[in-house]
Amino acid sequence: MGFLIRVPEPKGVPLQQSIRNLFFHVPMWFSMMILFGTSLVYAIKYLQNPLAQYDFYSLEFGRTGVVYGLLGLITGAIWAKSQWGAYWSGDAKQNGAAIAILIYLAYFVLRGSLQDEEKKARISAVYNVFAFFMLFPTIWILPRLVESLHPGGQGSEGNPGLNPKDSSPIMKAVFWPAVIGWTLLGVWITTLRIRIQLEKEKRFANA
Repeated sequence: MGFLIRVPEPKGVPLQQSIRNLFFHVPMWFSMMILFGTSLVYAIKYLQNPLAQYDFYSLEFGRTGVVYGLLGLITGAIWAKSQWGAYWSGDAKQNGAAIAILIYLAYFVLRGSLQDEEKKARISAVYNVFAFFMLFPTIWILPRLVESLHPGGQGSEGNPGLNPKDSSPIMKAVFWPAVIGWTLLGVWITTLRIRIQLEKEKRFANA
């Protein structure tokens, strides 16, 4: 539906067909936040009750969240090329998103540097809490306080990006199911990875 519906053509804003990226780029960020939030919940559960399964669930939801974050950066760069003339312009929103993803990538580096499983799980859980709350200043707060080409930042009014007022009812009817669909896809992928790993452990235990 994202490729088939009729999209508006705002006057003076050369969005053209690139506006269809709304159904991919933005829902991926919504889904990323939900996946990271789920990872956070399991990290907190582990700190309250150190069960190995909580640590594993937290890891896998965080892993899928990073994939969505990288896809969000890629789709955003494609949109930026169309609207701003370059894949990466050093915009505050772009930089903040990149920093947020790097913080989460450091989470996996941290896990890989620790050998003791209990220590790895505990320190990773604490770092997960830190990483999640760093999403808010890097993605949502600081980019809105400085000049930005991205919609939602200072000086962004009238920039060649998507203004929410330009969304038609049919676009909104596709956008919100897209958010749900991308999120459910991420959850499904994560649960598949969890089930595969649990099956491997079960076979190893029975060997």
